[in-house]
Amino acid sequence: MDQEITYDRIVQTLIGFWASKTLMSAVELGIFDTLAGGPLDATALRLRVGIHERSARDFFDALVAQGLLQRDHAGRYTNSPEAARFLDRTKPSYNGGIIEMFNSRLYGFWASLTEALRTGEPQNEAKSGGDLFTNLYTDPLRLERFLRAMTGMTSPVADALARAFPWNKVSSVVDIGSAQGCVPVRLACAHPHLMVSGFDLPQVGPIFSRYVAAHDVSERVRFIPGDFFHDSLPMADVLIMGMILHDWNLPTKQMLLAKAYASLARGGSLIVCEMLIDDERRVHLPGLLMSLNMLIETRGGFDFSGADCISWMRDAGFSDARVVPLAGAYSAVIGSK
Repeated sequence: MDQEITYDRIVQTLIGFWASKTLMSAVELGIFDTLAGGPLDATALRLRVGIHERSARDFFDALVAQGLLQRDHAGRYTNSPEAARFLDRTKPSYNGGIIEMFNSRLYGFWASLTEALRTGEPQNEAKSGGDLFTNLYTDPLRLERFLRAMTGMTSPVADALARAFPWNKVSSVVDIGSAQGCVPVRLACAHPHLMVSGFDLPQVGPIFSRYVAAHDVSERVRFIPGDFFHDSLPMADVLIMGMILHDWNLPTKQMLLAKAYASLARGGSLIVCEMLIDDERRVHLPGLLMSLNMLIETRGGFDFSGADCISWMRDAGFSDARVVPLAGAYSAVIGSK
């Protein structure tokens, strides 16, 4: 018997933005922070967060249906275990920074996807003559928010990376484009013998140092200021490029890989972490959507498959390149010199 063809998948895809915006608004309103203090009924919760009574219950119950809130028989709401761990701003495990960034920036820019597809041009600050990275790095408050968002996206990847490589065989690591310092801190905490550095533009230094100090690893984690377009990369046993290569066009990707190869001693390794597209380009939707996001955000960036990255690494001189799954949609390509 032929399988029944339904409209369900199309509808679920079509209304996907309803669910994502519900989550974004919940973080913006402080729903999860408020409930971290204890259970509240619908009236008390809506008054605490300042929303109108008309659709408060629908909003809260939509969060229940999404598995982000729980409601008991008395009608009191609490955070789900996931929300309690990742969406409470008072906890070190808070990963909502990326949700805040999606809400304040990307949600609006993605409304212009059709224009981006027609023109090949970014649809963010560049439309008014600005540039994503220039705007970020000249505004300390905005930069810190962006870097905090990157930590939210990177945290589970960093934890997986700490388990996915034989770190006991190396002593020094440099994270290229380290942002707030999530990867260096997680590696240093998991492997007390490692000396770990973060390499990024000088403006990142104070933000990086505060984050490292908050995790009490300042003795083994340091910041190296630099610009990977103009400077050589630092030398280390392992170099990491996490969510960096996809920002740039192919010649720039190849240039960065060549710089990494030049900075590594023989036997050293480069680890590239991205939402890799599957080699057949058929099933890994997150990687393909991230590549569309690079269209929205950059002038030449795009995501790629593991096979693509291995080919570029081999062209740069690396050997034994392989793909290693990390967390969720993320994987690593590891190449040896």
